[in-house]
Amino acid sequence: GLVVRAAAAGVTVLSVTDHDTLASCQAVAAACAAAKIDFVTGIEVTAVDRGGDVHVLGYFVDPHAQPLQVFLSAQRQLRATRVRAIVDRLAALGLTLDAEAILRPSQEDSSRAPGRPWVARALVEAGHASTTGEAFDRWIGRGRPAFVPRTGTSPAEVVQHLHNAGGLASLAHPVLVGPQAESEKAAWIASLAASGLDAIEAFHSEQDPAATARYLALADRLGLEVSGGSDFHGDPQHGPRAPGAVALPQDRFDRLKSRWQSGQN
Repeated sequence: GLVVRAAAAGVTVLSVTDHDTLASCQAVAAACAAAKIDFVTGIEVTAVDRGGDVHVLGYFVDPHAQPLQVFLSAQRQLRATRVRAIVDRLAALGLTLDAEAILRPSQEDSSRAPGRPWVARALVEAGHASTTGEAFDRWIGRGRPAFVPRTGTSPAEVVQHLHNAGGLASLAHPVLVGPQAESEKAAWIASLAASGLDAIEAFHSEQDPAATARYLALADRLGLEVSGGSDFHGDPQHGPRAPGAVALPQDRFDRLKSRWQSGQN
């Protein structure tokens, strides 16, 4: 379904970047080959910096790299542990959910990464919130009664894991992560570039043209490439995004690919 929609939207190069798993890449690669779309192996790895989530995109990674698979398995365990801790907090507040039932889909299918949206949906199904947005706002969002901070790996370490698996690392949706003040954000991204970051996601559905221009200029100043994506999740909780709604210009993709190829020699 995803590849059919992407092809209909005119997508010529596609990467699927699931959270902390590469499990869907083989099936999507086969579907892309049938649709004459170039497929790039991808992933979105969750790092933690200053107590906040930082998503690092990996492109051109070797999906069979064993050290990366071990690391990703540990990442998924951290996700499951956090879900259980949130459910425990909710229970203490009088809201009872079944953590194992919430986690079961991820145990049956490693391509599915558990997280707070799963808890939010369970809260709605149990009648404790009318929407997933309300579940976050009342119960499990940052600063709310059942919020549990994420523990995990630093962005620099995630970059290293992706490099060790033969891939490139790009900072996802920079407008949504790191310091809010743009001058501080630029300095923070510069520190990530010094740690080996290859690119930043200048083109994204949450970034307006002014933000895109700002991140293009920042990338050029720091010697970084840029990536782009729709951040389509296939569910209404993530808003009206669609495959192909945000694209990376061909010349920018060629530069990204060239950077990867030069690192392989």
